[in-house]
Amino acid sequence: MADKREAHLAMIQGVINRLGQNSFLLKGWSVLLVSALLAVAASSSEDWILPVAFLPALAFWGLDGYYLRQERLFRRLYDHARQADDADVDYGMDTGLFQPAERWRSVVVSRTLSAFHGTLVAAVVIVTIIAFTRG
Repeated sequence: MADKREAHLAMIQGVINRLGQNSFLLKGWSVLLVSALLAVAASSSEDWILPVAFLPALAFWGLDGYYLRQERLFRRLYDHARQADDADVDYGMDTGLFQPAERWRSVVVSRTLSAFHGTLVAAVVIVTIIAFTRG
C-alpha cells in the first residue's frame, strides 16, 4: 500500500511542479512584454502605447494568481493524501474539497504576487505619468 501512496503523492507533486514552472514562465513573459511595450513607446512619439502596457501587466497578474491558487490547492491535496489511510488511496486529483479555503481574489492580492506584479504596474504608471506630463 505504501507504493500506492508514494505514486499518488508523486502525481500530485508533478502537478505542483508544473504549476510553479508555469508561474515562473508567466512572470518572465510579463516583464518581457511590458518592457517591450515601454521601449516601443519610448522610441516612438505615440503616447497611446504606454497605457496599453497595463493590459498585459494586469492580465498576467490575474493569470499568475490563478496558477498560484491552483498550486496552493494541490499542496492542500498533497497534505490530505499524505495523511490519509492506506485504504483510502484512490489516485484522486480533485481539489474541490479545498476550493472555499483558497479564493482567487485573496491570492491575487497576496504579498508574493503584489510585490512582483504591483511593482511592474507601478513602473508602468510612473512612466505613463512622466510621459504625459512632459508631452
